[in-house]
Amino acid sequence: MKNAWIKLIFGAAPIVLLVACSQASYCAQCIAGHFDVMSRRRPIADVLLDSSVPEAERKQLAKVIDIRTFAVKELDLPDNDSYRLYANIGRPYVVWNVVATPEFSLTPKQWCYPIVGCLAYQGYFDEETAKTKGDELAAQGYDVDVYGVKAYSTLKWFDDPVLNTFLDGADSQLAGLIFHELAHQVVYVADDCSFNEAFAKTVEMEGLRRWLRANVNGREWQEYLAREFRSKEFLALLKSSREQLANLYSQPVSDEQKKLGKREILASLEKTLRHQGDKWPNPSAIDKWLERNLNNARLTSIATYYDQIPTFQAILEVHGGELKAFYEEVGRLAKLPVIERTAQLKEYGIIEIKTACTEEMEKSKK
Repeated sequence: MKNAWIKLIFGAAPIVLLVACSQASYCAQCIAGHFDVMSRRRPIADVLLDSSVPEAERKQLAKVIDIRTFAVKELDLPDNDSYRLYANIGRPYVVWNVVATPEFSLTPKQWCYPIVGCLAYQGYFDEETAKTKGDELAAQGYDVDVYGVKAYSTLKWFDDPVLNTFLDGADSQLAGLIFHELAHQVVYVADDCSFNEAFAKTVEMEGLRRWLRANVNGREWQEYLAREFRSKEFLALLKSSREQLANLYSQPVSDEQKKLGKREILASLEKTLRHQGDKWPNPSAIDKWLERNLNNARLTSIATYYDQIPTFQAILEVHGGELKAFYEEVGRLAKLPVIERTAQLKEYGIIEIKTACTEEMEKSKK
């Protein structure tokens, strides 16, 4: 162990655990869950030679080797043993995150820890435990969202494995997960989930753009662009609804009026999303996404990942698409005091950008 403190950052939305944690039972389940995952690790090279592992699983892991090499050579991501190991944990998600917001606010509840600071969620290795925590918070009047997470990064404190949870989607999803989690090893800022996730998501998207262009045929690339275009429209609808809710909550009106307005905004969003989904190749995807209730916490979870992406894309563009220079600039920003960092990010945020991916998405719709 590298330190008396055990620092573990999990998730496509990371969660933190520490031995010296005031919430003893929470920390105990986190530590036990993490070491269970670590105990299942095997070198991917060994798994590929193991005939007892299903062939489909081994085929996906063979692709991981190529993706991992690409991440180092073409994306300047860390060259270490992370994602060169494999662990089958026998479940569809590695952790379940709990997000909670007040009834009339889009500001999430914070959970704070030594070293890494405050985070906008707690994570659990057991789904039922996460749901129980969510029920407790709901009983206190919070809007709650509980969702599964397929991957996590320990920020180089451990050699993170590829999990079976990575392998059930398209090749582009597999590559994106690996690029995203490795990006967390490049830059991480305590107390700033949005910064961390937008940076990692930007690396993921740019990495996928380069990987798809280099490794797949034109049709798959166009399918990816179409998915990105749909995602852009989808996120714009969510952002608009968040803005409407924020405006409503700031008004000097009664709680009953806010409740009514909130119901109307969320009902309108659901109706619009279902209409939008009818135009998608797989309309049931929206129905599945809407299985979890729309509420403040749900919309806040999405915002954590996506709202600052245009700012980070602008930083990348200003540096001519050079990833090494991009990482250096993001690293410089990460070291600034929060007020100064926020001000400089806002300056980047007003830059009008048109990334190569954005341009091609627009062309694909004509």
